[in-house]
Amino acid sequence: MSLATVAGSTAGGLPATLGWAGILRLGLVQTALGAIVVLTTSTLNRVMVVELALPAMLPGLLVGLHYAIEVLRPRWGYGSDMGGRRTPWIVGGMAVLALGGTGAAASTALMGSHTALGIAAAILSFLAIGAGVGAAGTALLALLATRTAPARRAAAASIVWIMMIAGFAVTTALASGFLEPFSLERLVTVTATVSALAFALSVAAVWGMEPSGGRGAVATSADGPKPPFRQALQEVWADPEARRFAVFVAVSMLAYNAQDLILEPFAGTVFGMTPAESTRLSSTQHQGVLVGMILVALFGSAIRRGRAGTLKAWIVGGCVASAVAIGAIGLGGFVGPGFPLAGAVFALGAANGAFAVAAIASMMALAGAGGRRREGTRLGVWGAAQAAAFGLGGFVGTVMIDLARAALPAPEIAYATVFAAEAALFLVAARLALSLASPALIATAAPSPTQPTGTPAAAAPPTEPAPAFGLAAGTGD
Repeated sequence: MSLATVAGSTAGGLPATLGWAGILRLGLVQTALGAIVVLTTSTLNRVMVVELALPAMLPGLLVGLHYAIEVLRPRWGYGSDMGGRRTPWIVGGMAVLALGGTGAAASTALMGSHTALGIAAAILSFLAIGAGVGAAGTALLALLATRTAPARRAAAASIVWIMMIAGFAVTTALASGFLEPFSLERLVTVTATVSALAFALSVAAVWGMEPSGGRGAVATSADGPKPPFRQALQEVWADPEARRFAVFVAVSMLAYNAQDLILEPFAGTVFGMTPAESTRLSSTQHQGVLVGMILVALFGSAIRRGRAGTLKAWIVGGCVASAVAIGAIGLGGFVGPGFPLAGAVFALGAANGAFAVAAIASMMALAGAGGRRREGTRLGVWGAAQAAAFGLGGFVGTVMIDLARAALPAPEIAYATVFAAEAALFLVAARLALSLASPALIATAAPSPTQPTGTPAAAAPPTEPAPAFGLAAGTGD
């Protein structure tokens, strides 16, 4: 099979499966999405807390709004299931995201002179960010799930997520240079430029990835017309494995994101880092996440042969390692400038990346497990769980640090206390991961994307081996 997208259609009239080149193209959309989001969750919150001396709760609330509106992901996923094409949801979502990202930077600058007006504008901007991320991200993953062969879905998830983290790392690394010397006007210019380039990249990446004549192929199937949204959602939630996975996603992502909005302020307050230095620290963390994801992906073939652990083992191990790393960062505040903060942050990122990509691989394997073309709705449910946890995590983390700093005598004690609580959450997530079923067994039992429910599946043809940097769907416990 060539690297290009395979020509033709499947028997059911659906688009042909994606080749590796097509998967990489769709990954560029996730790269563009990450490039915009990372500035709003790292640099902007740092500027609000340190440069503008606003309460850490403010960016926590704003990012919480961004994630709160993403609880509508199941509805957006269902909408993309019902429509003939997912491309309009991706392009439209990215347009809204680009406008929201630029507006968030402009609102932050406005807070410097008109605080109330800037906060009001920021509320609208962060709601737009959430709507854009939710619509574009859910449709993109659903497109991958429906147009990628089952044996390639986990590898596709790994590649696409790695490309998003690469977008985080590259954007923060480049932005840190362009932000020098720092000014609020320069912050707006840099963010607007990143947003415009990211939107153009996403449009170019998704252009032509779906046949223009495919309308209706997703909306109906051999199972009959799509049911109403409420019925589709109830069917997904009635699946016990889907529910268990949603709970795990919520707890693990709560732990994952609780440190996101306080790490850069921690670096600035306790270690005296400048905005550019703390932005580079954020880049270091995302580089670690990228390394962790690649590490799991490189062991994909060994995992399939049972010689390098299982997806579940990587999830549990990554959660435990994340707990150790975040605890070490908290203790580093007592050591001071001599502590290797960058190394500890890199280790946290690597541990986060390892458990995250293993969880995403499991998610993609489970996406089509329910049959009846519910990929968008199922991914929307898990995306909503992630969004709710992310929003709550960012808000709770900032509230906890504000309360801890008010109650405790030194900032390093306050941050260490909050980081210890986050470490405990990672351990709870590790325990929950042990109850997850084998994605391989579920994926094997599930009907294929083009196979009507209840119809015996034909013997699957041999599939092309995944590349060394991918994970195969056929992994188990």
